[in-house]
Amino acid sequence: MDFIKQPMEIETRSMEIITPHLQGLNLDEKATKVYRRIIHAAGDVEYAPIIRVGDGAIDAAIAALKGGCDIYTDVEMVRTGINKRKLASFGGQVHCLIADEQVAAAAKAEGITRSMAAMRAFGKRLDGSIVAIGNAPTALFEVLRLIREEGIRPACVVGIPVGFVGAADSKQELAENGIVPYITVAGTKGGSPIAAAAVNAMMYFINNDRG
Repeated sequence: MDFIKQPMEIETRSMEIITPHLQGLNLDEKATKVYRRIIHAAGDVEYAPIIRVGDGAIDAAIAALKGGCDIYTDVEMVRTGINKRKLASFGGQVHCLIADEQVAAAAKAEGITRSMAAMRAFGKRLDGSIVAIGNAPTALFEVLRLIREEGIRPACVVGIPVGFVGAADSKQELAENGIVPYITVAGTKGGSPIAAAAVNAMMYFINNDRG
């Protein structure tokens, strides 16, 4: 069987397959790149009509990345999927506290999830950052509480938790928050690779060198 073997050729062909599914969505160049990366990571063109990008979200995230912002994630899978070398070239780092012993202890004491406790622990460090959530709806709910009640202001929240309990509700609340820019996916779909892909898409828009 003959098949494509070169990585960039595989990627190029994948984007060619995805592009027709974006017709009629009235996307600009930047949104098109983000949509294509999300769909490529999912292997699912049914994502096209359910991706939600808030006004100015991509520009806000790109500006923050160019300024050397850090990225805060809910789980290691999101942290692992983000191109850390690329982020470091802009001056930023990726942080995850899901395995931190103090966070685990706080979560147990308060009867909450570790990802939720991690977002509380990040606190003010989230100001001006990109928050990337790909697994835990509770983490997204907590970030929204911090935004609403404590005045925390991330540059952009990439909130794409997956699942059947709380995921759709948390993402709907994000899309309706009216305070911070956001990128999300409606409904139960999502996951760590999807959140990481959205972040990487914005970094590649700044510099498409994959090193």
